[in-house]
Amino acid sequence: MLEIKNIHKSYDDLKVLKGVDLEIIPKELIAIQGKSGAGKSTLLHIVGTLDLPDKGEILYDGVDILKQSQRTLADFRNKNLGFVFQFHHLLDEFTAEENVTIPALIGGTMKKKEMKQKSRELLDFMGLSNRLDHYPKELSGGEQQRVAIARALMNNPQYLLADEPTGNLDSENSHQILQMFKRLQSELQQTILVVTHDQSFAQACDRIAYMEDGKILSITKKDHQTTIS
Repeated sequence: MLEIKNIHKSYDDLKVLKGVDLEIIPKELIAIQGKSGAGKSTLLHIVGTLDLPDKGEILYDGVDILKQSQRTLADFRNKNLGFVFQFHHLLDEFTAEENVTIPALIGGTMKKKEMKQKSRELLDFMGLSNRLDHYPKELSGGEQQRVAIARALMNNPQYLLADEPTGNLDSENSHQILQMFKRLQSELQQTILVVTHDQSFAQACDRIAYMEDGKILSITKKDHQTTIS
């Protein structure tokens, strides 16, 4: 269970998050929506320990990870969290397969043979078994994003955090990414928290948390909406 409790965050005089509470259920696909400037990406970065709040708790299985040292946070992040962003950030000089292995290389979690097998399994899952030796410039935008998703899954993260994963894609590729996320949830039992402006993507999620002015105003679950007071 991931619990976000009373998270506040300011940058100088700008209050970005003003007391955010949210629970993420294991194996859930949940979307965060809202207008630009609502605090969506800031919240995702704090959940992913890429940034720290001014106040509040981020509980992973009951443990407030924010109270840990920077070294412990980095270790936790590498082992338990996978990140997907709007722009794939693949390394141009590496093939698709080599890009996918990067988290394991950084974390030192696998032997070379195991990394190779794992990266190929992930790329096959993404429908890219025929693109192993291709470089990013030889891949379409949708293929590059699927390589980035495979890379995020390399260390078997407990949680996948995605920030506008379809924001730079056309409707066809966006649909493919959505279907891939649904497969990750159903077949790999992946828990996914995604920030998205894509309404069709959000409506396919288990719940939608709507943010405005640094707060979650409502949570919609399968045609049932709860307003946060």
